[in-house]
Amino acid sequence: QVQLVESGGGLVQAGGSLRLSCAASAITFSRYAMGWFRQAPGKERDFVAAISVNGNTYYADSVKGRFTIARDNVKNTVYLQMDSLGPEDTAVYYCAADITLNVYTRSRDSRDYDYWGQGTQVTVSS
Repeated sequence: QVQLVESGGGLVQAGGSLRLSCAASAITFSRYAMGWFRQAPGKERDFVAAISVNGNTYYADSVKGRFTIARDNVKNTVYLQMDSLGPEDTAVYYCAADITLNVYTRSRDSRDYDYWGQGTQVTVSS
């Protein structure tokens, strides 16, 4: 049974940092592009960042320069380092896995992803 388990969320003051982790099991992790999405209360789920099989990255404009996505294929884990956080970053953050034959693929479209985690809450106070 495929599982994606996020961790690392919490409450942080504006300007602070958090690192989210997403541990995958029961998949050949190195064959999946991985993505992070977020959903604020009353809003749709939005793309945050993605990383391809070969490590290419892609960011939403709203987080570019502040967030960094990375993957560790030995630990089957994808990370999201979040710096310079602001209240607008408050949301539930989800990781997702996209099996793909294209090593360059890193999609911002949630419909491309096959598996999802349960989410971790990030709250940024002003």
